[in-house]
Amino acid sequence: MSAKLLCGRFELSLERPLVMGILNVTPDSFSDGSRHLETDKAIAHGRNMVAEGADIIDIGAESTRPGATPVQLQEELERLLPVIEGLREVGVALSVDTFKPQVMRRVLDAGADMINDIYGFRMPGALDAVATSHCGLCVMHMQGEPRTMQQAPQYDDVVAEVRDFLRERVATLQAQGVHPQRVLLDPGFGFGKNAQHNYELLGRLEDLFFDDYPLLVALSRKTMIGHVTGREPGERLGGSIAGALAGIARGAAMVRVHDVAQTVDAIKVWQAVQHGVSA
Repeated sequence: MSAKLLCGRFELSLERPLVMGILNVTPDSFSDGSRHLETDKAIAHGRNMVAEGADIIDIGAESTRPGATPVQLQEELERLLPVIEGLREVGVALSVDTFKPQVMRRVLDAGADMINDIYGFRMPGALDAVATSHCGLCVMHMQGEPRTMQQAPQYDDVVAEVRDFLRERVATLQAQGVHPQRVLLDPGFGFGKNAQHNYELLGRLEDLFFDDYPLLVALSRKTMIGHVTGREPGERLGGSIAGALAGIARGAAMVRVHDVAQTVDAIKVWQAVQHGVSA
């Protein structure tokens, strides 16, 4: 399988590590209280991430933090659709972070290039919503569901169990006729995993690979970073970059981050060390 990801309007080369910028369109992301101002700020933030070097923007309108309150279908669409419209022509792929099949259909019609599903397309109707499109599919592992996933998660072998889950999802997608190069796999750091599980997954990331499917590492500002550094989410930049580079060094094709410019710079330096620079 050649190193590329088929992603809606785009064919993304995986010859270098790619950066996915996080764009949250949730009430706690912007404090103005006005939907119009929130939308404008989200679009401006998305454009800024593109200017900073993001290869893909991941737009989410429902928090999946432990204990987060679910968002109704119409509310999620009202948050997402104007932002997709405002960013559709920025020149990079647009991903939408959702697990609702109805939302998947609507955002694909609106121009989204990838669906990033924390449930790994297990919800009824999710496979039908994406199988015959051309969008990329980010398939994530999660033990449990967001409201309860961090209540004593347990594994006999976290790496083997995550890999087996991802293999099963890939087989299901293949049975639906999904082209292999549309698929990106996410081990799901922080989703039904404690700090020990997360760092074992990151340390043994190479053991997760099978059949040349690319891996996404998404640990920016997460609790696993705070567990080691003792810092609050807004102070986890250094730890987040270290985690991203640890993933890239172990073969990750893409990292999902809040801090695009700093991560892009870190990757450039890492690549210079690995491959050298021209005089």
